[in-house]
Amino acid sequence: MVAKQDDKAMIRTARIEDAETVLDIQREVIKEKDYFIAVSEEFNKTVEEHQEWIKKIIEHERETMFVAEMNGKVVGWIVFLSQDRKRMEHTGSIAIMLQKDYRNKGIGKLLISEILSWASQHPVIEKVSLGTFSTNSRAIELYNKLGFVEEGRKIKEFKFSDDEYVDDVLMYKLVK
Repeated sequence: MVAKQDDKAMIRTARIEDAETVLDIQREVIKEKDYFIAVSEEFNKTVEEHQEWIKKIIEHERETMFVAEMNGKVVGWIVFLSQDRKRMEHTGSIAIMLQKDYRNKGIGKLLISEILSWASQHPVIEKVSLGTFSTNSRAIELYNKLGFVEEGRKIKEFKFSDDEYVDDVLMYKLVK
């Protein structure tokens, strides 16, 4: 995919060479404890594993990954992953991560818009799904603005402490 330049960021297709930076961003987000299911002590991916993960995405006909660059530095990424099941090949889910200093600057919107554009042009993809913590109100607001609709919740899906639970908000957007 051709890179798209915005006055805020450049969005381009991820490359295997992005693996270390993508992994670093994921580790940073996990350390924040607010937006990701895994906790730091259970996330032990290596750069080599991330290179292999990105390679598989690049080679998969119904998956893709984009990164956002600012001043030549990767500051965020989004991935679309699909199921290898005939009855689910028309759908897939997204995950997005941005470095903390680059949030609330429109970069997430650019990344999601790029994925939605890719999905709408894909000959098979019809539905883009995601899940997010019910406490992630800024993300939910953005997803709603971009046309995502809540289709359900998994109540008390995530447990943060003995008495603190968070729902998993399931959202989708039809692109065809």
